[in-house]
Amino acid sequence: MTSNSETPALSLRGVVKSFGALPVIQGVTLDVANGHRHAVIGPNGAGKSTLFNLVSGMFPVTEGEIFLNGAPITGLAPHRINRAGLSRSFQITNIFHRLSVFENIRMGVLARHGRRFDLFSAIARRRAINDETAEILDTVGLTRRSDHLAGDLTYSEQRALEIAMTLSTGAEVILLDEPTAGMSREETAQAVELIRKVTEGKTLLMVEHDMSVVFQLCDQVSVLVYGDILATDTPEAISRNAEVQKAYLGEEAA
Repeated sequence: MTSNSETPALSLRGVVKSFGALPVIQGVTLDVANGHRHAVIGPNGAGKSTLFNLVSGMFPVTEGEIFLNGAPITGLAPHRINRAGLSRSFQITNIFHRLSVFENIRMGVLARHGRRFDLFSAIARRRAINDETAEILDTVGLTRRSDHLAGDLTYSEQRALEIAMTLSTGAEVILLDEPTAGMSREETAQAVELIRKVTEGKTLLMVEHDMSVVFQLCDQVSVLVYGDILATDTPEAISRNAEVQKAYLGEEAA
């Protein structure tokens, strides 16, 4: 099913995840509008990363359904969800340290285009894939680091590379798990501008602890507490919500 302005890019209906007798996600229902930037916030242990793992197919859902652009993706393997149009980053940097920056990104481009080359199209396709890889490198500002090993990049550059790798698959729905974690104020400001740039016209769902980042980037915020959605609203309304202040924001809301 193709997306339109009225169909949520991502929709969760009564999603539950239990590990044995321990419920971690408790009946989450959530819509992420097409083309919007949506943040999930909440205290440590609220289940935010678990929720991302359910959406991206890393964990199986115990109960409930998940839809991508109106099509069910519940139970699909991560690579099939990716091919359907959803890509994610991880809270801990997840790159191939011993490959070059260029090779890290090209792998995602190759996966999207497929790896079957015939005699007549191999050269043209290789050129097209290399050109697309170079374009993504330029988008995230890593062109000058193209031939460097990914493991030699600074921390903020590695985070930028990981964002580039999510873009390389061509997904229209992007999940970013704490993309500014561990960054300085200057690095955070650069990351915010990068995320704004690369998600223009796409749908973003992000987990983020830094409320200044959320306010700068997001249209909507959902607060996850004890595995359930406490509230969903604009960042401004969330910051004034008394229940949210009590459960999570506290003095930050002031």
